[in-house]
Amino acid sequence: MDRIPVVEARRTLHVHIMRANPQDPESIPRMQRFELEEADSMTLFIALQEIRQTQDPSLQFDFVCRAGICGSCGMIINGRPALACRTLTRDLPTSITLAPLPAFELIGDLSVNTGSGCEACPNGWRPRASAEAEQVDIDSLEQPMEPELADKIYELERCIECGCCVANCGTARMQG
Repeated sequence: MDRIPVVEARRTLHVHIMRANPQDPESIPRMQRFELEEADSMTLFIALQEIRQTQDPSLQFDFVCRAGICGSCGMIINGRPALACRTLTRDLPTSITLAPLPAFELIGDLSVNTGSGCEACPNGWRPRASAEAEQVDIDSLEQPMEPELADKIYELERCIECGCCVANCGTARMQG
């Protein structure tokens, strides 16, 4: 008996995006709804690109690497900070709400200036781990690191400075 292939129906995504233009004093922040058909293995980045290409070329959002390395596509996705390039639409409901990361200067729509993001962090926190040596000799050989220390700083060294942790920090948002 031959098996009949099952074809899954594609979902229609309803994407609600916070729109704002701080350069226009008469611009009022608002939510705008877009609809698009979900594609296989679609990320939110791909969905946003499709919206910008087919529905509204004025939509502002940031991207550079599309691989979760640069952190420029950080935004609030259904109430939680995340990277658009690493978020699969299939893992989300059909209604998706997007907003810019809080605690950062808004450039427009989903685009924010994370360049000065660490200023929002309390106590001068830095996202990168660094040696405590007073002066580094760049001509010397690299010092070996104990595996225990490497394990301790592993998560800190993986930081891509996307700003999602700052956006999720209530203290940083209150100080901003």
